[in-house]
Amino acid sequence: MSEPVVLGIESTCDETAAAIVRGRELLSNVVASSMEEHARYGGVIPEIASRAHAEAFVPCVSKALADAGMELSDVDAIAVSAGPGLAGCLAVGVSGAKALAWAANKPIYGINHVIGHIAVTQLQFGPFPPDTLALIVSGGHTSLLHVEDVARHVDVVGTTLDDAAGECFDKVARLLGFPYPGGPHIDRHAQNGDPHAIKVPQGLTQGQAGARHPYDFSFSGVKTAVARWVEGRQAAGLDVPVDDVCASLADSVATVLARKAMRGCEQYGSKTLIVGGGFSANSQLRAKLLEYGERHGVEVRIPQIKLCTDNGAMVAMLGVNLVEAGVSPSAPDFAIDSAMPMTKISM
Repeated sequence: MSEPVVLGIESTCDETAAAIVRGRELLSNVVASSMEEHARYGGVIPEIASRAHAEAFVPCVSKALADAGMELSDVDAIAVSAGPGLAGCLAVGVSGAKALAWAANKPIYGINHVIGHIAVTQLQFGPFPPDTLALIVSGGHTSLLHVEDVARHVDVVGTTLDDAAGECFDKVARLLGFPYPGGPHIDRHAQNGDPHAIKVPQGLTQGQAGARHPYDFSFSGVKTAVARWVEGRQAAGLDVPVDDVCASLADSVATVLARKAMRGCEQYGSKTLIVGGGFSANSQLRAKLLEYGERHGVEVRIPQIKLCTDNGAMVAMLGVNLVEAGVSPSAPDFAIDSAMPMTKISM
């Protein structure tokens, strides 16, 4: 069989995206973001995002096909994010993808968006070695996953118990007066700060809680500790050293993620760690993971920034994996699942 050509469609949050992948080759990758429309509200407003998806859907898909020099009839299958994500946003992408699949008589796969973040690294690094571990860090998810077979079997090793890393950054950013999204601002300021200036706790790493949850993540206490410290300085009429606050926060979060990921690799005898999700664009996290990987003899695969944030390429790539593995397409009337479990790869 020749390499499958898959159109991938993504609409879980505030990016409408479409891409075409043939085998392991990215032929086109189009992303329209409604981020600026949410900035004045300090977060994503689902109703605004859903409307933006409805407006951007046809232009995104049309451009992805045009950039690849293809018609809809040239693709072998359509893949679309069916969850997890914002229900209204998912509904726009899924109903659009179903309409295309029905009109062109193509099989459709409703895929797990988070597993897409793992699959996409194949475009840059090639196939997965056996016993690969994946660390997914995004606005809403921090998960450590064991990838036995990206098309058929993924196990959850650790997960977020409260705030994900991205949420923690956004909440501290708001406190420091940075516009939404806060992550890039914290990243920039952290590069000029002292990562040891403030003692920031490392969630779920110490004592009984740490022993009970060796691979789980909790960043809500980290956010609270930083907030209390900043409020204390402000109440005392002292300057808040913004660069140092950002550097200390970024270092604490990156250290916890790197340490737990390496412990997971050790547990599973894994020599490869795949990293994905929007938060993996953070430069402190990238540096820390590479440093820890070198120390523990683990190859850390962090894709280029455009493949970290939500995109259609990750959906299309997982679609290719499903087609190649002979997994049956989703039923034409499959439902969206805004809380899709990590162990479910496709609907």
